[in-house]
Amino acid sequence: MRDLRVDKLAELLVNYSLEIQPGEKTLIWADTPSAPLIQATYEQIIHQGAFPFVYAVLPGLAEALLEYGTDEQIRFTPEPFAQIFETFDSMVFIRSLENTRFLGRADAAKVVEREKGLGKLRKIYTERTAKGQFRWVLTLFPTNAHAQDADMALRDYENFVFNACLPDLNDPVSYWKEVSAYQARIIEWLKGKERVHVLGKDTDLRLRIDNRKFINCDCHVNVPDGEVYTGPVEDSLEGHVHFSYPAIYRGKEVLGVRLQFEKGKVVSATADKNEAYLNKMLDTDAGSRYVGEFAIGTNKMIQQFTGQILFDEKIGGSFHMAMGNGYPETGSINQSLIHWDMICDLRDGGQIWVDDQLIYENGDFVLDI
Repeated sequence: MRDLRVDKLAELLVNYSLEIQPGEKTLIWADTPSAPLIQATYEQIIHQGAFPFVYAVLPGLAEALLEYGTDEQIRFTPEPFAQIFETFDSMVFIRSLENTRFLGRADAAKVVEREKGLGKLRKIYTERTAKGQFRWVLTLFPTNAHAQDADMALRDYENFVFNACLPDLNDPVSYWKEVSAYQARIIEWLKGKERVHVLGKDTDLRLRIDNRKFINCDCHVNVPDGEVYTGPVEDSLEGHVHFSYPAIYRGKEVLGVRLQFEKGKVVSATADKNEAYLNKMLDTDAGSRYVGEFAIGTNKMIQQFTGQILFDEKIGGSFHMAMGNGYPETGSINQSLIHWDMICDLRDGGQIWVDDQLIYENGDFVLDI
């Protein structure tokens, strides 16, 4: 018998996150270990009178492509795939890996080539999303590999995942609506503000947010969710930041990342482990040394680092930035083939000031909202 929580999660994805309507076309892009959630999501879409299409990815395919493929093959994007992103109404993306370090030994140059191929699809759905023509949601189905990264037994990790996604199992929609209302008040306060100053361990960073829009992350795009984010003014970042947790991108772990910014651009990038990889990714294109996203995590159900960015960037008491591509709906104009989230814990003495007013301290908002 299928875990009741799987059905509840599928219902949340289809009926709340995407609000799928009869007649719509929906892509389910998923790793095959997530088969129970694929099945449950497929059934929910059928019940809604919509048209699901499943693209299931077998473990090992990406590794084979990067190991044996030419640059042309690695960059190749099938035309039917592009057509799907140009014409479908929505997508459920389910991450579920058997090996989370599957690209750990891959040539960094080939990873960049793969980003070029995937970047074509990303550009299509990012632009359509900004225009309100395409909706997508990302979630994760627990596996032993993800559990090992989090230093948990599989059962404990399953409980962690479902508790983060469905804090109120009986009525998850009402729970996320309450989160949405709280974050909306934060965003309303931030409207019209101009300057942000972040202070933390080995971190002193300034950026501008004037004429930029904050987005309310309330389980409509990520499940679980819990953050508010914007795209900072591209040339405004000044100072330095030390990211508390490993920065993981395409299966490669980079430890102890320190970035120095001048006029918005990373002018120095160092790391305790895999520094060469860090700089190779930051040299992907003209936009990859600029920040596309600045965000504050609010999900108090997530209190520890797990090695999975979908959860870690939501840690209640953290902020994160994404190097590379920004989201047009925020006002960001930064374009890049990469979007690499890096997380900084602010729960031990960290502060965020906005227009010289303290709004966040020791991992909590101090606004009277």
